Amino acid sequence: MTLAQLSLVTVCTGCVAEQPTSDSRENATSATPPNIIYILADDMGYGDLGSYGQRKTKTPNLDALAHQGMRFTQHYAGSTVCGPSRASLLTGLHTGHSPIRGNPAWTNSGTPVDLKPQDITIAEMLKDNGYKTAVIGKWGLSEAKEDNNAHLPAMPNQQGFDYFYGLKAHLDAHHYYWHRLFENNQPFVLEDNDYLNNEGVYIHDLFTDKALEYVAQQDAEQPFFLYLSYTIPHLALTVPEDSKQQYLDLGWPKREMDTQGHYRNDAEGNTTYAGMISRMDDDIGKLMQTLEQHGLANNTLVIFSSDNGHEYDRGFFDSNGALKGRKRDLYEGGIRVPFIARWPGKIAANSESDHVSAMWDMMSTFCDFAGAKQCPKNDGISMANTLLGDGKQLQHDYLYWEFNEREGPLQAIRHGDWKLVKRYNKPLELYNLAKDIGETNNIAKQHPDIVTQLAKQIEASRTPHPEFTLKKLPNPWKKKNKNNKS
Repeated sequence: MTLAQLSLVTVCTGCVAEQPTSDSRENATSATPPNIIYILADDMGYGDLGSYGQRKTKTPNLDALAHQGMRFTQHYAGSTVCGPSRASLLTGLHTGHSPIRGNPAWTNSGTPVDLKPQDITIAEMLKDNGYKTAVIGKWGLSEAKEDNNAHLPAMPNQQGFDYFYGLKAHLDAHHYYWHRLFENNQPFVLEDNDYLNNEGVYIHDLFTDKALEYVAQQDAEQPFFLYLSYTIPHLALTVPEDSKQQYLDLGWPKREMDTQGHYRNDAEGNTTYAGMISRMDDDIGKLMQTLEQHGLANNTLVIFSSDNGHEYDRGFFDSNGALKGRKRDLYEGGIRVPFIARWPGKIAANSESDHVSAMWDMMSTFCDFAGAKQCPKNDGISMANTLLGDGKQLQHDYLYWEFNEREGPLQAIRHGDWKLVKRYNKPLELYNLAKDIGETNNIAKQHPDIVTQLAKQIEASRTPHPEFTLKKLPNPWKKKNKNNKS
């Protein structure tokens, strides 16, 4: 893209995009609205699946999903950590406009920010358009403590979901043997679970069982939306021994893990990491079988993605592929994620797309597929035309991210093949992703005019938020526990 083309981009101060008009609405709603299952992994890298180049960890069911559907090579998470990424998914807003722009306590006041009643979610939109809605697994967007009247703000049932089973808060999801879960707004305790010693019921298995049960209860009369929010492969690294068996005795180097810190990891990391991903893959295979058994597969759109880049790998698994960075970076390794979509007879099998898309596109896309008469204002563009094979796909003018934790405020913007990264108290970095996907060559000095234009767009891409200003924040966990992670 030339500088002349770049200059045509409108700098929109504090704007939130209206639903764009296109042929996608007509194309997407020409048949019965599909069931939608959106499966989200936690901290899975772009290169952690066989269909994205992984050579060590086995993911046959997700690879089959890619073979049966469309694999995207330029899809982006809402953020580089889980809380704001999930908020972006649910609201259709990027982190310059989202109500949640950081993980809990990384705010000006040190107080977590939750969703509010006025924050319209995908679930609310779909429910208004005749869908049954459910979230199973990690919610992580309701940090406020229950009061004496057991009032539970920002819970899934208050944000458009008919059914919820899983983990309420962010830190609960750091443990695979956590003892306190919720079914709808009712907490319950797994008496035999001991998260400090990784004993009891592996709660990932409970999420899978509930998802299979939920799907088996559905029929063709009313469409459903299931947001299956897994916690694999987020730390802590732990998995039942049966999932490690295929990776033992392969001569892999051993990686010793901390077993007594905040994260109660298993002693050896590599076989555990691979085993966790393979266990999730097996369970997604069970989910696909359940759809087939109950006659739901042909009219169900199944999507798989990750909430941000990997955290665990140090090179053995090549979790990034060719990408630079990881979780908590705004380089590609922190925000570019796998995205697979399958809808038999609608999405071409064994297809691939390089369409530049983001998690906040789901609101507009699902509006189209649901036949919504009015879509909430959002920052997304419907991907329906790409998914259905129509060449008239609208493109983003830009994608924007911001993030603020230990390294200070970070911002990034992608426009066409250009990407500008702004780090706290560091020189601006400019990359051409078409020529340098690994972001190894900062060409800011060679293209000062492009840097100027993109820097202006970065400043114009966010609305003020009293809790998320771009200043250096103190570490809120340092005084509580030196081992706590965000």
